[in-house]
Amino acid sequence: MQIRYFIFAILIGATVYAFMGRSAVAAEKQAGFDEGQALALSEASIGSPLGRYAFIDSNNKVRRLDSFIGRPLIISLIYTGCADVCPTVSEQLATAVEIAQETFGADAFNVVTIGFDAQNDTPARMRSFAASHGLMLDNWYFLSGDQATIERFADDLGFVFFTSAAGFEHMTRTTVIDSEGIVYRHLYGADIEPPHLMEPMKDLIYGRKGNTVSLDGIINKVRLFCTIYDAREGRYRFDYSIFISMSAGLIAFFGLGIVLIRAWLANRHGTRRV
Repeated sequence: MQIRYFIFAILIGATVYAFMGRSAVAAEKQAGFDEGQALALSEASIGSPLGRYAFIDSNNKVRRLDSFIGRPLIISLIYTGCADVCPTVSEQLATAVEIAQETFGADAFNVVTIGFDAQNDTPARMRSFAASHGLMLDNWYFLSGDQATIERFADDLGFVFFTSAAGFEHMTRTTVIDSEGIVYRHLYGADIEPPHLMEPMKDLIYGRKGNTVSLDGIINKVRLFCTIYDAREGRYRFDYSIFISMSAGLIAFFGLGIVLIRAWLANRHGTRRV
């Protein structure tokens, strides 16, 4: 009889220890979250290819992320139950996206917002979130996924989030993917000014490393350097005065060179006659 009680006590003790151990690990995971570690994990994902993931859009249609390859892609992760940061990020992003669409064209890139609260961020909730915050722009998709997909996707992109008493603790981050499906840059913080998004988009759409031999390549290079931010208007515009000034400088340089060469040749001919 005493042996039974002894064995029973051991089993209870082991169960309590295991439960306390799991609770301690969870608490340690949350307590161990700091900005430095999260940033290092996030930055380590730059240069990584976007995995093959399937989500459900707000119209209950399957959307594969690899279907967006071929154009730059902007990715924002939020949860619809958030009352402050996520709406702020999304609304500021919308302003920057609208300016980018005016500059590059609405079809030059795509945007996806993914709800990482798999239990609650249903297609209907994502659709309601988009409508209530005025996020109804062309080529912007709001996606939902199951828990396993969300966790794998977040790990691949180095996006840190976990549950808390307030709902979720998470990174405030927007990700830019290039047209080949490679993580190009992360934008951190809720305050997304238009240049924060536009400058990497200029790199990808106009191409700092693009082909300069073809006519399109030359035109894109001109656009790259002549598309500037007008802080007074809060918009980007084409300023060809930079290109014109450079061209005038080159013409003046070559003109001076021609004058010097002619003077040198005239002096040479005069020396021979003497």
